[in-house]
Amino acid sequence: MILHTTTNHVSWITLNRPEAMNALTPDQRDHLIRLFEEASADPDVRAVVITATGRGFCAGADLRGGGPPTDRVAGDVARVIRQGAQRLITAILDCEKPVIAAVNGTAAGIGAHLAYACDLVIAAESARFIEVFVRRGLVPDGAGAYLLPRLIGPQRAKELMFFGDALTAADAERLGLVNRVVADGELEKAARTWAERLAAGPTRSIALTKQLVNASLDTDRATALTAEATAQEINMTTADAQEGVTSFVERRGPEFHGR
Repeated sequence: MILHTTTNHVSWITLNRPEAMNALTPDQRDHLIRLFEEASADPDVRAVVITATGRGFCAGADLRGGGPPTDRVAGDVARVIRQGAQRLITAILDCEKPVIAAVNGTAAGIGAHLAYACDLVIAAESARFIEVFVRRGLVPDGAGAYLLPRLIGPQRAKELMFFGDALTAADAERLGLVNRVVADGELEKAARTWAERLAAGPTRSIALTKQLVNASLDTDRATALTAEATAQEINMTTADAQEGVTSFVERRGPEFHGR
């Protein structure tokens, strides 16, 4: 089950299968994808938070159903990965609104990658991050081998993926996988504070900034600088950019409306 509300221009997405450590079924995964796509298209949504109930943030994919058929043929597994875990991670990376992961507990496998794909990560002290795939004799999927080296470098990424050891929230923060670690009881408050700050900001500017940063990791300098100039050209057509310049000239604080 997934809970969803929008408050103060923040879309709150809550995984709510605590009895299963919030392991994702195919239906829940598809629901998440739709919610991120809807957040992109809804001008009333200006930031997104994904969190969970219980002891787990997300224990990964629910392997009790929805996987490749037992009588599979070549190509079945790759198709399931492309249409499933990879689509979910891509939906977060491509979401046009800033996404915060508020990690309340264990994030394992695709659950860890779900957090890493978000723009900002706040973790409760009790949170743990586990590249669990090697424990099952599997290759990391859900874009793990894409995300981790870009976040912490190839050597650290290999260490996490080769051994599958649990990473504490404090260690994840030290490595750069987590922006902030807070007391368990302060997680929602911390996520709300950041989300509402983002929701009060220049939404299109933030969206373009997100696109520039994500693309910069896969492109050359000339292409990145061209994209930067183009993004600024586009951004200057927005009402928020005009408000930002006007407020500076008038020596007052800006009032952004996400448009």
